[in-house]
Amino acid sequence: MKFSVTVGAVGGGRDPRGLAELARAVEDSGWDALFLEDYLVYQGDASQPTYDPWICLAAMAAATSRIRIGTTVTPLPRRSPWKVAAEAVALDHLSNGRFVLGVGIGDPGDPFMPPRAPRELAEMLDEGLTVIDRLWTGRPVSFAGRHYRLDDVQLTARPVQEPRIPIWIGGNMLVPAVRRRILRWDGSCAYKGTTDAPQQITPDDARQLLAERQATAGTAAGWFDVKVSGGDPAAFAAAGATWWGRWIPPLPPDETAAIVRPGPPTL
Repeated sequence: MKFSVTVGAVGGGRDPRGLAELARAVEDSGWDALFLEDYLVYQGDASQPTYDPWICLAAMAAATSRIRIGTTVTPLPRRSPWKVAAEAVALDHLSNGRFVLGVGIGDPGDPFMPPRAPRELAEMLDEGLTVIDRLWTGRPVSFAGRHYRLDDVQLTARPVQEPRIPIWIGGNMLVPAVRRRILRWDGSCAYKGTTDAPQQITPDDARQLLAERQATAGTAAGWFDVKVSGGDPAAFAAAGATWWGRWIPPLPPDETAAIVRPGPPTL
């Protein structure tokens, strides 16, 4: 099992320079990753400044050499998938193959989200992932979907990682469509329940998700990550979960450092 820290790029000490320093501290303290929540206005609250997470990721990549970096999660319907594809490749090169792309439909409280029903946002997410995956091949891509259309376009820069940059799926794992999406890609960073009725993911949840992945993919199943947070890391490791994460809310830099410096849990 590997251990990660997740923060938002918001408030004092969470600008690109501050997050580069935090990433170095995370790496030096023995953690395995630092992930960013992707907001332009953090959780819809403009009382503190929010910094572009993708610029922050570039600073984090340049400041470290070992830990993984990435988004958990990027609201893909808020972005152009071809722009995300190109930025992800650049970050994968800058980090020498340490980037993870976590995606979801987005937070309904995000003031920059397109005014669409959740079903349409889910369609945009699925189409966007298809577009990104095809663009990462470096070959010409034509695509005709309900929300996106490409006509023989090509991004020739390809990711460092093979067969692609890992794509982790967020969202409520109790929703069947989210569950199916998780099983199609490379990992889960999903939560359980709704924001007004959150539930703790259990080791049995992780075990069941991995069993479903094996049943769905069969002999074609490649590496599949399950990232969880809270609960007993050792129990999750025994269930097959590959990542245990610690979320740190917006805090002053010294309080964040006090959480990070002792390092990850020991199994």
